[in-house]
Amino acid sequence: MIPEELLQILVCPENKTPVTLADDALVQRINEAIHAKTLRNRGGEVIEEPIEGGLVREDGAYLYVIRDDIPVMLIDEAVPLEALKD
Repeated sequence: MIPEELLQILVCPENKTPVTLADDALVQRINEAIHAKTLRNRGGEVIEEPIEGGLVREDGAYLYVIRDDIPVMLIDEAVPLEALKD
């Protein structure tokens, strides 16, 4: 779990806007897309490992994956949430 103090200072590395924890429903949708091998990160790579959580950019455009309780705040590793829309 990400400590609240850390959440308050973390921002998107691209546009410096705040990020918030992804809810369980979003994490589940992402993991379903990963299982189906239909989800790519911003760098174009297919995401193969399920995620345990994520941080959503303020505008809802991208999610930064949390792995082993560490947020991966790399622009190319971000998950475009547009890809999950029906």
